Parts: sequence; C-alpha cells; structure tokens
Amino acid sequence: MKVASFDVVFQEIPGEVTLALNLSGCPCHCPGCHSPHLWEDTGEELNEALIDDLTERYKGLITCVAFMGGDQDPAYVARMAAHISGLKTAWYSGRVKMPGTDSPFTYVKVGPYIEALGGLKSEKTNQRLYKKTDEKWVDITSSFWRKNL
Repeated sequence: MKVASFDVVFQEIPGEVTLALNLSGCPCHCPGCHSPHLWEDTGEELNEALIDDLTERYKGLITCVAFMGGDQDPAYVARMAAHISGLKTAWYSGRVKMPGTDSPFTYVKVGPYIEALGGLKSEKTNQRLYKKTDEKWVDITSSFWRKNL
C-alpha cells in the first residue's frame, strides 16, 4: 500500500486538525470519483517509519491521522492506525461494512461515492461518518450539514 500524497486538512473530520494520507491503488473506481488518480498504484510505501516521520513532522499541529482509502487491504490500514499513539485515527472507506468497535479507529467513513447523492456535505448522501464513543459507533454525518439560520 502506498501514500500518493498527504496534507493537513480541517474539513475531513469535524473538530480535528487532520493529517490526511491519500492512499493509492483504490479498487472501488466509483463513477464521478473526485480522485481517480488514486486508482493507480503510485507513491511512497505506507509503513511505520513513514507514519513516525509524518506524525513527528506535524507534532503539535495535528490531532488526527486519516487514511483516505486503503480498501484493497483494510487489515493493513488497521495495523498502521494501531501503530499511531497520542492521536485520533480515521479511515475513509468506500466499503459499506463497518469495522468492529475493537478497531483502532476513532472515526470511520463508509460508503461508495454516488455522484447523484453527493458526498458527506449532502443531506442526500449514502455515505456516513461514525465516531467511536463508549465502545459503540455513533453517526455524526449531520455535523457536515449546514443549516440556514
């Protein structure tokens, strides 16, 4: 598994400053995908050394590390997340199956991208973002929806 790119982002996980690792080799190939370049197998190997380097580089700035993709090997993504200490972890997956509450993730986004339904900011979306709270997954998708006041 490879990291095609990464960035510090503020909108992927509500209330978190997130180091988003964009994983290449996505097997989902969703029609209308905003990142079709991630279908290719490109980038730097995702391993503990890379995670240590990046989390040390952004120490004090980030509160979460998000694995954006990795559907080709969810167990490997979970192992990499388990390696991270002192930060929250997230996984954005195109799968529909949730990991168990024993997974190392604090947040999990599931659901393939369906262009007609939109992403997490759309109230019509099929995608869901969950936060692990008291050993259960709580749907926090609505935190992306802006209400007109």
